[in-house]
Amino acid sequence: MSVGRLLRVGTGLLTLTLLLAACGSDDASQPVDVAAGVPVGAVLALTGNANVYGQDQKIGLELALKQRNGSGGINGRPLTLALEDSGSDEPGANAAFTLQINRGVLALVGPTLSQQAFSADPIAQRRGVPVVAPSNTATGIPEIGFFISRVSAQSSVIAPLAIDRALKIQPGLKRAAVFYAQDDAYSTAETTIFQEALKEKGLEPVTVQRTQLNDQDFQNQISAALREKPDLIVLSLQAVDGGNLIRQLRELGYRGLIVAGNGMNTPNIYPICQKYCDGLLIAQAYSPELDTPANTAFLKAFKAAKGGAIPPQLTAQAYTALQVIGEALVRLDQRQPLAGAPLAATRKQLMQELLAGTYATPLGEIRFTPEGEVIQSQFFVAQVRMDPGGRNGRFALLK
Repeated sequence: MSVGRLLRVGTGLLTLTLLLAACGSDDASQPVDVAAGVPVGAVLALTGNANVYGQDQKIGLELALKQRNGSGGINGRPLTLALEDSGSDEPGANAAFTLQINRGVLALVGPTLSQQAFSADPIAQRRGVPVVAPSNTATGIPEIGFFISRVSAQSSVIAPLAIDRALKIQPGLKRAAVFYAQDDAYSTAETTIFQEALKEKGLEPVTVQRTQLNDQDFQNQISAALREKPDLIVLSLQAVDGGNLIRQLRELGYRGLIVAGNGMNTPNIYPICQKYCDGLLIAQAYSPELDTPANTAFLKAFKAAKGGAIPPQLTAQAYTALQVIGEALVRLDQRQPLAGAPLAATRKQLMQELLAGTYATPLGEIRFTPEGEVIQSQFFVAQVRMDPGGRNGRFALLK
């Protein structure tokens, strides 16, 4: 039974987590086991309200695993990937992290949500296990500790770019209404960045409306916001609640520009807000139009797997997360064979190797600060263009 299915029982969760922690706490004396391949783990939200992100990420991991093993694996040994469903909450991420660590994985990709990362990453930090976050953009993630890194650029770098683009499209913008989910770490961190960017650009946040992740009806918040006559709406929400809010905004008569944050940076919003997604502005850390060998190869693999579809940012970032782990493992194994080496020491050496590298990825060239923050030079702003039927669309790169 998977961790995701175990978690839905709920009542024995704390006991389960503590038992798993006790079972695998003696990492110092455990050797690296590569008999079946070089083990890496991933923890993604494949169920719950964040499953739309986790499913995108799963595709990226599968493509990266295929690419690495098709290129010789880890110096002749296959890279193996154990995938666990965390659900969309913190206890699920905690239990999945613990299970993966106790399996003896050398590194982890995940979790999907920043809210989960603030809860689960300290477990990996205490156990000395490298973590590469594919989608955690909230302020403070790498600061959790030495073993925590991310390939997802933080919101403070990306979010203001969408405000800049909105002002270029409509220079006379003056009044902004802000919405965010007050029970979500990503949303609360990003809305602070958005509000500061608005003030720096001379836009007045005339109202700040708080929502909850599981809200479906936003009429009260929307009505209160529209009374302030905003000419710009700024959202820090996840895909489902954000998509529903956009649809209701348009249905209640708002016709102005809408800027959304990274939580809505997925094609999975299309069936939710449908035709009302059209025109939405989102700053991005990935563009399928990036003309580099790494992105060309990634695009080709994704289109072959998905019938010609265009990959979303979350898929590209998950691919990148496993890519950098794989390349770091190759370099480490060349210097010091992994087989039979002490697990705890090898995990630490892997983290050092990972942070020291420079990587040609679908996101462009990236590297890391000593604290595990990604250094990325190319960012983009896209506008959603919906098809006439209102069910499918694309992120059109604005140049």
